[in-house]
Amino acid sequence: MDGETRPHNVELIAADGSAARSQFTIQRVSESDHLAWDSFVLNHRHGTPFHLTAWKKTIQESFGYEPVYLLARGEDNIRGVLPLFFVKNAIIGKALISSPFAVYGGILADGPETLRALYQCAVAIGFERRVQYVEFRNSSPEQCVGTPNLSRYVGFTHPLLRDEQAISEGLPKKTRNIVRKALKQPFRMEYRVQNVSNFDALYARNMRRLGTPCFSPKYFDSLIKNFGSMVDVREVWMDGMPVAASLNFLFRDDMHIYYAAADTRFNHLGPNTYMYFDHLCWAGRNGYRTFDFARGKRGTSVFDFKKHWNTTMRDLPYEIVLVMRKELPNFSPANPRFHLAIRLWQKVPLRVTRMLGPALIRMFP
Repeated sequence: MDGETRPHNVELIAADGSAARSQFTIQRVSESDHLAWDSFVLNHRHGTPFHLTAWKKTIQESFGYEPVYLLARGEDNIRGVLPLFFVKNAIIGKALISSPFAVYGGILADGPETLRALYQCAVAIGFERRVQYVEFRNSSPEQCVGTPNLSRYVGFTHPLLRDEQAISEGLPKKTRNIVRKALKQPFRMEYRVQNVSNFDALYARNMRRLGTPCFSPKYFDSLIKNFGSMVDVREVWMDGMPVAASLNFLFRDDMHIYYAAADTRFNHLGPNTYMYFDHLCWAGRNGYRTFDFARGKRGTSVFDFKKHWNTTMRDLPYEIVLVMRKELPNFSPANPRFHLAIRLWQKVPLRVTRMLGPALIRMFP
């Protein structure tokens, strides 16, 4: 289907097992479709930053994966979209993923027929390319065609208020006390930071501590370039040095903190807590309705940290369709298979992890 536009002739199998034909035109997206694609995403209730073409450009530029973006077109309008990447490496083999390095993805459609058509088309491409699996990182059950079969991740959101005191009073007592302690420190926040070097240094150090390869700073630069004002990098400073930083998406009425890191030498002062509380208050004051803490894996410290902000938790209904593979993949750091590699990576000098990390992280999208 590379580059071509043709009617989608996959026979749609309805929930009751009956077959039907539908004259969707499902095509690979072209440059001329980008504005219409983004407009559809922005107006769809389940649209996310990771569905926008800015994410497509960023992932292409940063990791070299092949985009297989599918567009369902009706007679005079877009009916559905599916951001999809073909990934191939020695660790995962071949896979189609919606979408790499994103917490959300999957199909956005105007109804169940379009949803099913895009789903079946993606799976058909998976069989044509003999991939190990096709992965849909759905944020909502309404995006599902099959049964969600990956229950590893939980999403965390927090409804926002304009009043700082109301936000504070809505937190659990323990978290509220930690926030109060952090607010007494001489921290200051820098907004709209364009140079990612401080953020990158903090993030790379954090990733090494966790035993995980780091991204290239070019990836963060690409996010800022492609998303423009929709991405906001922020830094927490104290005594003339950055002690925490975050990269955030400002998408419609949501503020989404996506990457965050803090200097562990200052953990006792709470720069990370200060940063999160500042973000909640800023977003509330500026009219955002929801603060998205992104996802967390059950049984991890990240899960516990996000839970303690009085967040609303929801299981993320990811779907994995097995094609050549016989069992569900698990490339999470929590997999015991990676424990030795993680411990070894934690002992590698930081400068070496920063050199090798970008090549390794692309193996785990």
